[in-house]
Amino acid sequence: MTCRIAQLHYKEVIDIADGTRYGFVGDVELDPERGTVESIIIRGRFRLLGLLGREADTVFPWSAVKRFGEDIILVDGGAKKSGKKSVRSGLR
Repeated sequence: MTCRIAQLHYKEVIDIADGTRYGFVGDVELDPERGTVESIIIRGRFRLLGLLGREADTVFPWSAVKRFGEDIILVDGGAKKSGKKSVRSGLR
């Protein structure tokens, strides 16, 4: 199965340990020098209809990604990094 980066936007990220649903991929971090994907980013949810901004993004290093499916990505939730505010535009 092949997957383009733009298609990641439609895949939901789920923890393999406890089934936590983190949301959909909003962005990826790439290392252009090595040509590798460094991490996937799930955008934080809106707080109070967006009037109070967003929650922090959740970042999973590429090593935490365990499996890809047709519509989901399974990750090891113990490796996530939270609290990262960003100004990313997201995948389109």
